[in-house]
Amino acid sequence: MIGRLKGNILEKNPPEILIDVNGIGYEVLCPMSTFYEIGEGISIDLHTHLHVKEDAHTLFGFITKDEKTIFRELIRVNGVGPKVALAIMSHLTVASLISAVSDEDDVLLAKTPGIGKKTAQKLIVELSDRLEKLTLSGSNNQQISARSASNPNNKQASQALQALGFKTREVEKMLSSIKDESLTTEQLIRQALQNK
Repeated sequence: MIGRLKGNILEKNPPEILIDVNGIGYEVLCPMSTFYEIGEGISIDLHTHLHVKEDAHTLFGFITKDEKTIFRELIRVNGVGPKVALAIMSHLTVASLISAVSDEDDVLLAKTPGIGKKTAQKLIVELSDRLEKLTLSGSNNQQISARSASNPNNKQASQALQALGFKTREVEKMLSSIKDESLTTEQLIRQALQNK
């Protein structure tokens, strides 16, 4: 198994990157979250998952070990293959995915391309117990615990901002900087728009 790659980026063509590791070029499929983290850098260090099928060996790469762990949990769900898992990882951060599963927010999960309401509900049922038992290594642990202890109006404010056309990641950034937990949904939306 190939568990990690460290090398130079030769080509970026989302969702695929070509990495040169000591003269060997590896084609790696990555979620958009990894592309955002890479930026314009040339050197990269990725945690990888090698998916083996009869007709192909495909490498999936992640900037953090937590993303790789969540990806592996997603592909264990019946009916969710690596491409769908990659779409989910591109649409939601690790923290927002865990939050959506714990809040049973099938509407947010169903917004992912390729995920219908039934698949979203299946994800919630199958992942709820497994995600609670996971120990994540990175800073996402703090995001998850902070999110669960935060303002209960955050969920409604998040849905309203997404309805206005903001992407999930943008909304999370806008709301994460608001520390006052006593704000109403309207106040949260106003302040989030000012933070934009």
